[in-house]
Amino acid sequence: MAHYFPVVVFVFLTVFSQTVEPCLPRSVQASVPRDVMAGHVISRVNLDRCGAARLALTSDDPRFSIQSDGAIVARQLVRVPLQGRTISIWFHDQNGLRRKMDIGLSQRAREVGSKEQNRGPHRRYKRRWSPLPFLILENDRPPFPKDIDLIGSDTSQNYSVYYEISGPGVTEYPSGVFSVDRLTGMLRVHKAVDREKVPVFKFTARVINQQSNVDTDEPLIVTVNVQDLNDNTPQFSAPMLFPVPEKSPPGTVVGTVIATDTDEPDTPRTLIKYSLLSGKDLFFINPATGAITTTTSTLDREVQDKHFVVVEIKDMNGASNGRSNTGTASISLQDINDNAPTFTKKVHSATVRENENSGLILRIPVEDKDLKKTPNWKAVFKIIKGNENGNFRIETDPETNEGLLYIAKPLDYEKGDRLTLEVLAENEAPLVGTTQTWASALVDISVLDVDEGPEFVPPILTRVIKENIPNGTVIGTYTATDPETKSSAGIRYFELSDPASWINVVEKTGELKITNTVDRESDFVQNGMYNMTLKAVDASSKSCTGTVIIQVLDENDNIPTTGEKELVICEKKGELGSVLVVAEDKDQKPFSDPFTFRLPDGHDRTWTLKTVDDTSALLQQAKELPTGEYEVPLEVLDQQGSGKLQTVTIRVCKCRNGKCPPPNKSSALGVWGILALLLGLALLLLFVICCAMQCVRKAERFEMVDGGENSGMLLKSNTEAPGDAVTSDIIIMPSSAIDHSVKGSLMEVSHIGLANANSFGAGVPFNTQHSIYQQSGDAVLNRDAVGIYGAGSHLVDGSGMYRAGSQFVDGSGMYRAGSQLVDGRVLKFMDSPAQNTWNTNGLHINEKLQFFRSEDGRYADDLLHSYDYEGEGSPAGSVGCCSEQGDEESLDFLNTLGPKFRSLAEVCNKK
Repeated sequence: MAHYFPVVVFVFLTVFSQTVEPCLPRSVQASVPRDVMAGHVISRVNLDRCGAARLALTSDDPRFSIQSDGAIVARQLVRVPLQGRTISIWFHDQNGLRRKMDIGLSQRAREVGSKEQNRGPHRRYKRRWSPLPFLILENDRPPFPKDIDLIGSDTSQNYSVYYEISGPGVTEYPSGVFSVDRLTGMLRVHKAVDREKVPVFKFTARVINQQSNVDTDEPLIVTVNVQDLNDNTPQFSAPMLFPVPEKSPPGTVVGTVIATDTDEPDTPRTLIKYSLLSGKDLFFINPATGAITTTTSTLDREVQDKHFVVVEIKDMNGASNGRSNTGTASISLQDINDNAPTFTKKVHSATVRENENSGLILRIPVEDKDLKKTPNWKAVFKIIKGNENGNFRIETDPETNEGLLYIAKPLDYEKGDRLTLEVLAENEAPLVGTTQTWASALVDISVLDVDEGPEFVPPILTRVIKENIPNGTVIGTYTATDPETKSSAGIRYFELSDPASWINVVEKTGELKITNTVDRESDFVQNGMYNMTLKAVDASSKSCTGTVIIQVLDENDNIPTTGEKELVICEKKGELGSVLVVAEDKDQKPFSDPFTFRLPDGHDRTWTLKTVDDTSALLQQAKELPTGEYEVPLEVLDQQGSGKLQTVTIRVCKCRNGKCPPPNKSSALGVWGILALLLGLALLLLFVICCAMQCVRKAERFEMVDGGENSGMLLKSNTEAPGDAVTSDIIIMPSSAIDHSVKGSLMEVSHIGLANANSFGAGVPFNTQHSIYQQSGDAVLNRDAVGIYGAGSHLVDGSGMYRAGSQFVDGSGMYRAGSQLVDGRVLKFMDSPAQNTWNTNGLHINEKLQFFRSEDGRYADDLLHSYDYEGEGSPAGSVGCCSEQGDEESLDFLNTLGPKFRSLAEVCNKK
């Protein structure tokens, strides 16, 4: 087979030489195997003779590379055809000189001879069933199909075979690209292929027996590489927005342009060269890396804050046949503090009234060319001269960047009517990249005179006194003067603050007198100092204040005392307990500690005393003592020997968990406790008696409250109209018809065993024909000597109203109290207007009914009777049985009973 791969070689070689002619040969011959493996050294060129000249080497075969030592090495597996192949390598020096060197490749003689002896038109060898990767050109031009190479198996020597291929590019996406001649095994391509989409095709080839259709060899994976062409333009892959500080020195990196090319990597087609088409006077771009750097230090943001430069990218390392693209890079200059703030005027002026202690007096403008609202622009003002007394302060307006001059302390016209300040303006950031310095300006201040009030001289007066100084003692004079006249005439003095009321100030003279006992140990004295404030007022009512600080000296007016009144000793068997006694004295030294502790003469030797330090002593048992409380006399003296005998209470006890339990307290009641107990019992007894009396009263009567018109004895009788609708709670009706809800009706109901009792309030009206009154043998109405019904009982039958009962009626005929037995219920009433009215009327009606029933019998008994003669002139008339009948027995009263009793009156008239 006389087939070979088209070869394109690219070689980079960096050598040092002075000229191309004497250092490199014109041609090189190399004998290589037919299959040159990757890494195989084909030949070696001696580059030592080329010196330091910089050479660029190019060729048309990318499968070979030249090492730095001149070795030409195969980069991948390469098959050399029988007729050999010549590779041309071009050398370019930095002066533009160009020369070609030819490298001839030929197969080694042994392999070529063996090949020729066995060569036939369609003979296959087993090793050919594993062919090298095939190569096709990207985007190859028609006509199609085009032959690629033969695939075959040595089994074709023994069998009649045919070939099949399948997989990507054949039967899978992208299908229809390749095919194979079934009989010869020639592989063909049918369409153009884009390497950027599919750089490699791998599909399966099979060799099959024509008679049995059985594979005569193992399936083969065929690889077809797509040879790249320079068909893609390089692209910018990142935004070209670059910041750089202004005034940067030359060589400062601004940013790096990043570009990519989708052609085959590590080939001249993806070797991009960068260049600038504009802005070359200010910037430079590295051709290989794309890094943009500055070429000058004059970049000024205040002149131009942004620069636009055009960048060109070109593959093939910038060769004329390379593909190119352009883009614009935006370079922003970052601000630095290269401009100091400057004053618009060198001298400023302002006017201030004396005694003003606050307020803005002047705005000081400045200019700054740096970027606004940044530390490079923000001004910081300082008063460097003229403000030694701190009368002024200066701040910065964050919006306008002006200096704001304020009064901090009042000025005194009498001390000076003019002031000159020097103000310095700086930035928050330090100056860089400039020779400028911070600027300053002058401010002239004029002080205006004001009629001032008095002033205390000095503002703070200090006096030293002893405590307990006698009242009335003058400790000094504190006066104020008029600043203009320097006189104290007409000025009065008052106290503003005297917390302890120790000092009195004389209004006209300002003398300070003691009015109360001064005690250094008082809470008003802090660190031995007592403060008071005075006020001075002149004739124009202007005033000022002054402070008097009084230092109070100590005297020995306190004796040392023991702090705790009761001390505790935990009893320990076989040990003598002790307790620490601590004393304190409110006085200062030398009137306080060190203290002297001692037991008085004649003590019982039960305790011993040992001094521990200046303020404490250890009181220890001299012998074992039983538990209990002990009062130990102890004398404590200060450094001056002042003191007294004191009693220290010590409790000896059996401790629990290291603590002494509290003493048991007596539970006996005192006098007041006993009195309180007796008072409580008396109140309880009174409450029980009241409850009992209330219960008895409730059992006897029930007061039915009625606030209507008939609540008294007089009844309204001038009702001439027909019956009115009854809405009042004063209902005149039988007690058996009174509902439970009627106000003042029912007080008590008790059953006496009648099983057929009707429900209360459902009785038959009184005007029915069943209302028959019957009186039992006990139903006798008794009248006492004064005409008052005492007591009586009634038995009513027929209507379910009265079954049995008792009544109490006063002398006026008004019903006052009673009880009734109605259907097994005992009803008790007491002074209810509604019930009283009904029962009162009922008494009169019952009398009339009884009269009509007995009328016939009474007339039957109307006979002549003999009566004794009582003498002439006797006013007594007939005393017959009917002699008492007169107006009293008239029925005219029934005409005034009102509409509620008309039905009853009609019954009576008929009778």
